[in-house]
Amino acid sequence: MSAAYATFALAPAMRAGDVAGAGSPQLHRDFMDFVVDGRPLLLQLADLDAVSPLAADVPPAILGAQVRSLLLETEPPLADGRYVVYACPECEDLACGAVTAVIERSGDDIIWRDFAWQTGPVPDLPLNGYHGIGPFRFRAEEYRAALERLLADEPPRRRVLLVGARAAVLGKLAAALRSIGIGADIAHDVTEAVPEELATYGAVAFGRAVPEAERAAVRAAFGRAHAHPVYVTGLAPITPLLVAQLEQALDRTPPSQRRLTYLSASPEEARLAVGATCRVRLTAYRLDRLHRVHTQEVLDAVLEPGPHRIPLDERALRGEAFLVARTTGGVITAAVVR
Repeated sequence: MSAAYATFALAPAMRAGDVAGAGSPQLHRDFMDFVVDGRPLLLQLADLDAVSPLAADVPPAILGAQVRSLLLETEPPLADGRYVVYACPECEDLACGAVTAVIERSGDDIIWRDFAWQTGPVPDLPLNGYHGIGPFRFRAEEYRAALERLLADEPPRRRVLLVGARAAVLGKLAAALRSIGIGADIAHDVTEAVPEELATYGAVAFGRAVPEAERAAVRAAFGRAHAHPVYVTGLAPITPLLVAQLEQALDRTPPSQRRLTYLSASPEEARLAVGATCRVRLTAYRLDRLHRVHTQEVLDAVLEPGPHRIPLDERALRGEAFLVARTTGGVITAAVVR
């Protein structure tokens, strides 16, 4: 084993939810990813749809137990000194599969080694081991400081406030957001809201018909509460599109560590930039003259890092049109500009 040290840190990450896919909604999960030598470990695992044990939506007591476990203050949860590094974002059941590793002390250092995909009590290392990843040797002081700092940090705000004139649209959007684990409230006047309540919102979504005076009053109320949500103007009254916009607004992943970094579109082509190899689904939404919603799957492919130009069918993008690009770790939206 090499004696060279790797750096250890934590960074916000997101598993994007989805309300438009087949079957039940896909949960939105915020978590802290492990950053080794400046690069998120999850990005090295072949576009794996998984989250770390350090999820933002677990109670503080459970999060504290996970931190103590990774600090080796409790017994390993699995045989042979193995710990869960990433698990299923829907149920976190080992039967669904998890990435595990041996975590151990070596003098004053912490070692992570023998990464494997595990679905039972003992992994098959020759068959399911991640042979190109690790071992990693961390300085114990840096390792401990990063994990303990997590317990003192403010958790991400996973609630959104919806402000608009169309009650039916807001109601459907709120229900969709709640179905994937994002809290949502509907309001028009927040001038009397207590600061502690306003501080729980990570984003505020305005309908397109909300006048500027009403928007200014909402922003002023949040300002008086010293709260700083992300303000979003809905692209169109299309529920999956609005959900994607709000997930994008709530994403705290550092820009340099995102899988999807750029999206723009004209009627002829989409331009998409990818930060790490991942499977990307590109969906087009449009409103016709009768305000009916039309949906078209444009792309479902594994893309390599870098810029990509994707031809579009101009006939399928008549009227108001929008694109949503999704991968397991993020979502990005854009209007089709004519």
